Amino acid sequence: MHASELYVGLMSGTSLDGVDAALVEISEGKSRLVHAIFQVFDDDLRQELLALNQAGHNELLRASLAGNALASRYTSAVQTLLNETMHPVLAISAIGCHGQTIRHRPDLGFTIQIGNAALLAELTGISVITDFRSRDIAAGGQGAPLVPAFHAAAFRSAQRNRVIVNIGGISNLTWLPATGAVTGFDCGPGNLLLDGWTQRHLGSPFDRDGAWAASGILIPELLHNMLDFAFFSAAPPKSTGRDMFHLEWLQAFLYGSYAPADVQATLLELSARSITDAIRRHCGEADEIYLCGGGAHNTALRKRLAEMLAPLPLKLTDEFGIGTDWVEATAFAWLAYRTRHSQPGNLPEVTGAQGPRILGAIYNA
Repeated sequence: MHASELYVGLMSGTSLDGVDAALVEISEGKSRLVHAIFQVFDDDLRQELLALNQAGHNELLRASLAGNALASRYTSAVQTLLNETMHPVLAISAIGCHGQTIRHRPDLGFTIQIGNAALLAELTGISVITDFRSRDIAAGGQGAPLVPAFHAAAFRSAQRNRVIVNIGGISNLTWLPATGAVTGFDCGPGNLLLDGWTQRHLGSPFDRDGAWAASGILIPELLHNMLDFAFFSAAPPKSTGRDMFHLEWLQAFLYGSYAPADVQATLLELSARSITDAIRRHCGEADEIYLCGGGAHNTALRKRLAEMLAPLPLKLTDEFGIGTDWVEATAFAWLAYRTRHSQPGNLPEVTGAQGPRILGAIYNA
């Protein structure tokens, strides 16, 4: 039995757009989102983080410097969050910081999230819990996705079979049956390829509302060839990231002189199809589906998902009191709570780990 505590959750994901910060009140394991903010990454940091996803010159030094820069950005987000809610530093039990993934290779037994948690603890004066994925990987798991454990705690129903779909850079789903084991896995690229293709051809960070994709025409052979990629048919547990899906991966499928808008339309269909196929294969008794993540704002993608999943109702996690943009940041506040109280944070049925594990490394204030 624990009294109510306040945690800050920080999430900067595969989309590389910035950091989500959530102030979360947790009592008896139940979470309430108090306030949340988003702070955008400046272009130089974003480009460096993108470059660090691949091998490059002097990358150990560059990754360390980028980690320091991230700690500074995270600190700014925490301070803004506390200022806006008028909470003192001493009121916060801990910060749960996912860190920025620059490598994710569970097949080789490692994952790397940078962010210099020691510096973050020093700058904020708040204990920091980070590196949540590594212990799960050490136990033979994928280290991701980790949010299904939080989805089960926050969104599960004893009467309804639910699917939670998070569409970030990578899309992942959580299967929450009314009875039985919770499962979840990465489906494939969510916004990652859509954003990258938009940036290359329009110079914009993303395709607002999917308008550019909606202007194009589906290329059936391109869609077929991409969906034939082994990851999509692989059985869970499975996870992925920029190590697997990137514009060079896409380029290998572009045999013809396709119009860029048509490629964008096909990438949107790829995201929708990979999510829908995963639900059909692994969540056959679903009653309702809830979306979260940045992709939930893509009007064209939501419309396509609704068409493909009909008659199942497609809703947003806002109905549970946690807006679509804040679910993952809230999840990492909850995971920090679990670590603080020596409780497991992973679901072996999701990640494939040998058993439940207490996740994360603690940097005390």
